[in-house]
Amino acid sequence: MLKTVLRIATVSVLMSAALSATAAKSTSQDLELNGVLQEIPGPSLRCPSKFGGTILGFGDSNVLGKVSFLSSDCITPSGTSFTFSDGRFMITTLTGELLFASYSGQFVPTGQGTNYVFSNASFQITGGTGRYFKASGGGALTGGEDMATGKGTIKLKGQILVK
Repeated sequence: MLKTVLRIATVSVLMSAALSATAAKSTSQDLELNGVLQEIPGPSLRCPSKFGGTILGFGDSNVLGKVSFLSSDCITPSGTSFTFSDGRFMITTLTGELLFASYSGQFVPTGQGTNYVFSNASFQITGGTGRYFKASGGGALTGGEDMATGKGTIKLKGQILVK
């Protein structure tokens, strides 16, 4: 009986120490990323609308440093606006680590030519590689794009939790 009690106590102490060590390694930070992008719209079989966009870009982040990114999403016309959904981001840092995120929102016209801005757009961090393997978080996605050229800007602002 005494051996059983000692085993339970030992396991409890070891589990507490492991959980404390894990909790101490988790850090939450404000995340901001500013970049430029080029979107290439076209057919996409994965999308219900059968139309989507592929986005390439680069920028700077307060947490990630200089980054490049690649993303794809589904585009559905909605009156004079467009809804983008099922977006998938892959952000690459200079060290080669990856951060993955999903995103969605709308493009709405600005009234100035073919310029559109993101509206009600958000991103959700879903993981990554290296130190971002178990990353989570999310926030707002803002920016805009000239729909005639596909050139635009993007800003991600939110939180990142690195475990």
